[in-house]
Amino acid sequence: MLIRIVRMTFAPENVGAFLQLFHDSEDQIRKMPGCRFLELWQDADQPHIYCTHSHWESVEALNTYRRSALFGQVWPATKRLFAAPPLAFSVHPATSAEISSATTIH
Repeated sequence: MLIRIVRMTFAPENVGAFLQLFHDSEDQIRKMPGCRFLELWQDADQPHIYCTHSHWESVEALNTYRRSALFGQVWPATKRLFAAPPLAFSVHPATSAEISSATTIH
């Protein structure tokens, strides 16, 4: 299994648009092959910062989603709302070995 967390910072005026985009697509993402879990977290101290937290059966399942038409629609629309580059973390919980260091997504 792979756990993926993506931390995103939005301009305050773009938070509503992001929440609508997430809620419009979350059921479709959850139905993607290999997606076991998806939720959205809001930073308690900085309400314009959100994290998606997802579990995938494998790296390949995540990559299949990232090559999908759905991702091709959701990610560009989300990127337009960012106030700062997002950070993504991926870990395998079985070994607690980080498979990629924190990366800035462009």
